[in-house]
Amino acid sequence: MSANTVMKTSLRNFFAHKGRMALSAVAVLLSVAFVCGTLVFTDTMDTTFDKLFAATSSDVTVSPKAAKSEGSDTGRPESMPASALTQVQRADGVKSAEGAVSSMNVTVVNADNENMGSENGAPTIAGNWTHNDLRSMDITSGHAPRGPTEVMVDSDTAKKHHLKMGDELRTIAATGDFRAKIVGIASFKVTNPGAAVVYFDTPTAQRELIGRSGRFTQINVAAATGVSDSVLKTNVAASLDGPYKFQTQKEAADANRKDVGEFMDVIKYAMLGFAGIAFLVGIFLIINTFSMLVAQRTREIGLMRAIGSSRKQVNRSVLVEALLLGVFGSVIGVGAGVGLAVGLMKMMSAAGMDLSTDDLTVRWTTPVVGLLLGIVVTVFAAYVPARRAGKVSPMAALRDAGTPADVKAGVVRALIGLVLTGGGGFALYTATQADKASEGSLWLGVGIVATLIGFVVVGPLLAGGVVRVISAVLLRMFGSVGRMAERNALRNPRRTGATGAALMIGLALVACLSVVGSSMVASATSQLDRSVGADFIVEGQNGLKPQAAEALKKAPYVSHVTEVKYVKTKLTTPDGTKEDEELVAATPTYAQDLRRETTAGELSAAYGKNAMSVGSEFAEKNHLKVGDTMNVAFERGRTADLKIAAITSDDTTFDKGAMYINLATAKQYLPADRLPLNGMMFAKADAGKADQAYKALKSSVASDPTVHVKDQTDYKQTLKDQIGQLLNMIYGLLALAIIVAVLGVVNTLALSVVERTREIGLMRAIGLSRRQLRRMIRLESVVIALFGALLGLGLGMGWGATAQKLLALEGLDVLEIPWPTIIGVFVGSAFVGLFAALIPAFRAGRMNVLNAIATE
Repeated sequence: MSANTVMKTSLRNFFAHKGRMALSAVAVLLSVAFVCGTLVFTDTMDTTFDKLFAATSSDVTVSPKAAKSEGSDTGRPESMPASALTQVQRADGVKSAEGAVSSMNVTVVNADNENMGSENGAPTIAGNWTHNDLRSMDITSGHAPRGPTEVMVDSDTAKKHHLKMGDELRTIAATGDFRAKIVGIASFKVTNPGAAVVYFDTPTAQRELIGRSGRFTQINVAAATGVSDSVLKTNVAASLDGPYKFQTQKEAADANRKDVGEFMDVIKYAMLGFAGIAFLVGIFLIINTFSMLVAQRTREIGLMRAIGSSRKQVNRSVLVEALLLGVFGSVIGVGAGVGLAVGLMKMMSAAGMDLSTDDLTVRWTTPVVGLLLGIVVTVFAAYVPARRAGKVSPMAALRDAGTPADVKAGVVRALIGLVLTGGGGFALYTATQADKASEGSLWLGVGIVATLIGFVVVGPLLAGGVVRVISAVLLRMFGSVGRMAERNALRNPRRTGATGAALMIGLALVACLSVVGSSMVASATSQLDRSVGADFIVEGQNGLKPQAAEALKKAPYVSHVTEVKYVKTKLTTPDGTKEDEELVAATPTYAQDLRRETTAGELSAAYGKNAMSVGSEFAEKNHLKVGDTMNVAFERGRTADLKIAAITSDDTTFDKGAMYINLATAKQYLPADRLPLNGMMFAKADAGKADQAYKALKSSVASDPTVHVKDQTDYKQTLKDQIGQLLNMIYGLLALAIIVAVLGVVNTLALSVVERTREIGLMRAIGLSRRQLRRMIRLESVVIALFGALLGLGLGMGWGATAQKLLALEGLDVLEIPWPTIIGVFVGSAFVGLFAALIPAFRAGRMNVLNAIATE
C-alpha cells in the first residue's frame, strides 16, 4: 500500500466516523482553548500595563532611594526636599522638571461613607495634578484643582460610583482626614486596569499626603530636543547629591512591569496547570476512542493486512487519523481560546478590573503552542491503539469480531500498576514521618504522582471488584436490566478502567483540596480558641491609620487595647551571623491577647527594657539561649543591643517564628516619623460588657470603611470564607477536566452502543423494551461514573490526609474530612453518569431492530 493510499484510507475512515470523533475533538478543543485563552488573556493584561506604565513615566524619574512601589509602611510616602527640584532644573539637557506627589496609603469615601476604591485589589492613588499627567489623561469635564477644597477624579471611578461635579469626597490619609468637592473629571488615554485616582493641587497634596509642605515624592524630568533619556539620566544624577534613585522611562516602566509580572506569572502558570490536567484527562478519552474504533474495525484492518498492508502502514493509518483529529480540534481550539480570553476580560471588567478589547494581544507563539500541544497530545494518545492495530493478524481479524485480549500484557500491566501504587503509598507514608514540611513535600509529590499513575495502570484490575460491589448495592434492585448493565461494564475492564480514570483524576484533586481546606479552617479555628485571648481583632487595609488607632483606644467598655507594629531590622547574632528579620513591636498586653508557649524564659520578660524574644527554630539554628544579646539595627533608626528574655515555641499557626519587643523599645530607637502603622490591634472587653464593647469599637472606626472590627466568631468566618473562595476558584478551574471526563463517558457509551449494535437488536427482538434498553445504558454509565468517583475520592482523601500531616508541622494540626462535600460529590457523580448516558441511550432506543440484527 502506497503512502498516498494510506492517506486516502485515513481520510475515508476519519470522515466515515466523524460523529464518533466529535467528542474527542471537543476534548482537544477545550484543552487547547484553555491554554490559548490563558496566554491571550495574560498577554493582553501585559500589554495593558505596558501601555499604562509607558504613558505615565516621564523621560527621567527621580525618587528617594528608600521609596517602595507598594508604598511606605509608615502610611506617609517617602519624600525629598523641594531644593532637589531646583538642582534638577539646572542640569544639562533638561527641558522641564516638576515635582510630583503621590500616595497609595489613602482611602477615599463619598458622602455616604462608601469606599470609592477598587474592590479587586487595585490601589487608590492620590496626588497632585502635573503636566506629566497630560501624557496619560485628558480633563474631559471641569478643571484641575486650584485650592484645598477642590479635587479631580478619573472618569472610570466617577462612572463606577456615580460621582458628578460638586459631589464631596473625604480622603483619609495617615496625616488625617480632609474634604474636597469634585471640580473636574479626567479620562485615561490608555486603559486603566482598575485603579481609583484623585488629584489635588500641589500645596494640598504636600500638606495632606506627606504631612509637610515643600516636599515631593518624585521629580518628573523632560528631555530637551536631541537629548537621549540615558544622557539626561547621567546629567541629572551628576547634578544631585543624596540618596536618590534615577530611572529612564524604560527603566521605570520595566520596574513597574516586574511588580505586576510576578502576580501575572502566578495566574498564568496556575491556569496552564489546570489546562495540563484537562489534557491528561483528554488523553484517556482519545485512547478509549481509538481503542474502540480499532476493535470495531478489526475485520477491515484484517482485510488491509490480507491484501498486503504492512504493520507500519496500518499503524500509520491510525496515527494519520489522530493527526487529523488533533489538527481539527486544535485549529478550532485556538479560535475558541481567543473567544475565551475576551470572555475572561469581560468577567474581569464586571468585577472591577477594566480591560479593553482594543488591547487584545494574540502573539504568534500562542496559536503555535496551541496547535503543537493539541496535535502532539492527540497523536501520543493514539499511539498505543495504533500499535495494537498494527499487531492484528489477517486470519485472526477475519475470524473474530474484535481484537483478542492479550492476557500476558494484562498480567504485566497489573503487576506494574500494583508496584507503582505500592511505591506511591510508601512515599506518602514516608511523607507523614518527615520532621520538616520541606522534606515531606518532596515525598508527597512523589507519592501523588506514583499513586495516580498506579491507579490508572491498575484500573482494569480494580474495575472487576469495585464495579461488582457498586452493582451489588445499586443495580440488583433493577433485576435483569441491572445485571446486564453490570456485565456490560465488566465486559471490557480496560475500557471501564480508562473511562473511570479520566473522571478519577479531577475528583481526586477535588477531594484532596477539600480535605486540605477543611483541615486548615479547623486547625486555624482550634488555634484561635487556644491561642487568642483577646475578645476583638481589628484589621485595616494597608495598616491602621493613626486616627483609627486613637479612636479605638478611647472606646468605652474596653479594658485594654493592644497595638501591634511590624518593624524591619537587621539582626546580628553573638556568633556574627546577620539576618534580616521583622520584629513584632507591641504593647505588653499582647502577651495576654495572643498566648504563646515558651520553651525557655518568660514571655512577659521579653517586653522589658532592651529585651526581646526569639522563635525556637531561629534559636536552634543560631544556637541561642536566654540571656544572650543580639545586636539589632532598626531600619532607618538606631542600633540597639537587646537581651533574649524568652524563646517561644514554633509549634503554632499564629505568629509562628515571631520575635517580640516592647513597642516602647521600638519608639526608643526609631524616629517618630519612621514608626510603621499598626498592622493590627487587639481589644479586651470589660467583664460582662462584650456586646457593648463590640458596638463601641465598631462605632469608633465607622468613619473609615476599610477598618474592620471582628470578634472571634467573625474572624473564624473570615478564615473560612477566604479559604472557601480560593477552593471555589480552584474547583471552577478543575471543572474543565471534569467536563472532558464526562465527554469521555459519553464517547465510551456511544461507541459501545455502536459496537453492540447487533447484540442490542437481538435483545430487542427477544422482548427487551426501548425503556429497558435505555435504562440499561444509563445504569452502565452510572456504574462507570461511580467507579471513577470512588477511586478518585479515596485517592484524594489519602493525598489530603498526607498533606495535612505536613501542615501539622507548621501548626495546622487538625485533620478534618469534609464528609458533606465528599458524599455530595459521590452522589453528584451518579447524576453525571445519568447525564452522560442521555444521548447514547436515546440513540440506542431508536435503533431499527431488523437493521441492528443484520449488522455485522
